[in-house]
Amino acid sequence: MPATNEEIRDAPKRRWLWDALSGARGALRDALLVSLFVNLLALAAPVFVLQVYDRVVFHAGLSTLQGLVVGMAFAILFDYVLRQARSRIFQSVAVGLDVSVGRALFDKILGLPLRVLEGRPAAYWQALFRDVDTVRNACSGPSAALLTDIPFAVLFLILIFVLAPPVAWVLVIFLPLFVLLAWRSGRAMRESAARERDSTQSRDMLLSELIAARATVKALALGDALKPRWEDRHAAAIELSRERGQATDGHQVLANAMMLLTTVAITTVGALAILDQRMTIGSLIAANMLGSRLISPFSQLVGQWRMLTQLRQAVARLDGVFALEHERTAAAVSLGRPKGQVRLETVKFAYDGRGAPVLDGIDGRIGPGGLHGVIGRNGCGKSTLLKLIAGLYVPRDGRVLLDEADIKQFTRRDLAGWVAYLPQECMLFAGTIRDNIAIADPTASDAQVIEAAERALVHQYIIDQPDGYATPIGEAGGKLSGGQRQRIALARTFLGTPPVLLLDEPTSDLDNDAERELAVVLREMSRNCTIVAVTHSPAVLNACDSILVLDGGRVAMAGPAREVMQRLHRKPACGPKPLQPSQSW
Repeated sequence: MPATNEEIRDAPKRRWLWDALSGARGALRDALLVSLFVNLLALAAPVFVLQVYDRVVFHAGLSTLQGLVVGMAFAILFDYVLRQARSRIFQSVAVGLDVSVGRALFDKILGLPLRVLEGRPAAYWQALFRDVDTVRNACSGPSAALLTDIPFAVLFLILIFVLAPPVAWVLVIFLPLFVLLAWRSGRAMRESAARERDSTQSRDMLLSELIAARATVKALALGDALKPRWEDRHAAAIELSRERGQATDGHQVLANAMMLLTTVAITTVGALAILDQRMTIGSLIAANMLGSRLISPFSQLVGQWRMLTQLRQAVARLDGVFALEHERTAAAVSLGRPKGQVRLETVKFAYDGRGAPVLDGIDGRIGPGGLHGVIGRNGCGKSTLLKLIAGLYVPRDGRVLLDEADIKQFTRRDLAGWVAYLPQECMLFAGTIRDNIAIADPTASDAQVIEAAERALVHQYIIDQPDGYATPIGEAGGKLSGGQRQRIALARTFLGTPPVLLLDEPTSDLDNDAERELAVVLREMSRNCTIVAVTHSPAVLNACDSILVLDGGRVAMAGPAREVMQRLHRKPACGPKPLQPSQSW
């Protein structure tokens, strides 16, 4: 589910952003120093106008005018150079920030437990990288320059008090009004921007589902059925965008009106002061220019508040993600290759911590070695059991041990090298066949890749292609058949011959002949590794050493394959037969 406003406000504050900016502190100091000189040079134009009116015009000081023009030319040149330098500093900081935060977010997402990743839709995780873009844009665009200019507004106010004290009090009155308007704009923008983002994310989520299921959509002609749902979400996103735009435009129009009102007030008060001979015409014109330069950042703040609001919300969402507990990243001791014995001690697991357990009190020992089958009705917990053994899920109660060591102490990388897992849905990546087989171990030799492909019974198909192992497979393996994708996924799982293999329906897309051939391969591999296969294939079950039958999250039957198969054929409805923790399946 998308993050709510409450979750955003309550997100723990972490120092990931400050850590990312720590390397750019020197550059930020330089940007602040450059901003100081930019704002000092901005004083040159009002002073130039003041001198022209008060000294040149009334005293015909042509030589003074020449000197002033030359000085302004240099001031304009320096202002251009300094602004360019500041822009490049901000761009450099933004690029470094994008690289640092993007890499940290990528590592963080990959380090989160599978249950956390499954708890929110893919669109939510994708949107986080757009939040990184928001942070980068805020640190490199007009918002960054605006925030560095606002503190120097006091310089212009001081100079106005020096040149035109009567009109300075007008700015003192109007300045808090601009600040109040900017604050009110930000408050309205915060709520509307959050609603707009949630609506847009909901629309994008539906679009992602449609694209992912495009074959089903076309086959069933679902366009007419799904179009109203799309139009509803798209219309909601447009309406919320319109409301946010109206709020932005309304505050911006009001800010422009206040700018004009400020100019009128300054001119009026200044004119009265000139009539009283308390200031000159040059001072009034200079004060008007300085007043515009003073008020301008606060007026721009009203328009830029959308970006600042998006920045605040993006940082809050990233705070929440970086605060999530991640998997273990380092082990205290590096252990050698395990033998492959898996033991479960009263394992319980529930997807909802308060709901009924999917697996309830699973005890037993598997291996080392051998081919072990897991069967049962749909939804009885077979796939969940494999994910627990693989360390992808954490038991609510009980333990999973590998060679009598609790797998919680191992890193994800260690477990992935020791316990290979083939999910029920075989996912491949765009690239070549070799890339997909060796994706977990790019350093694998050609001999290892070919051996894995031969075990998966896909080597002959690969070498029959014009490009062989360099054949592109398309997006998610779209250029391959279902059976070919499954065999390549099997080859990826077999690479390196890990001590434990967990296979979830490894023959679902294979024909009968391929099932029998794979059963022979699995039987041969089980001499050197422990293989646990969730399957309903008779060929694989007949090759198993033992079979575990799950029913309602409990062990209904377990033991040698021949005995279990005989009992299943004699007695379809078997009563539960719990095992002792030391008993082998």
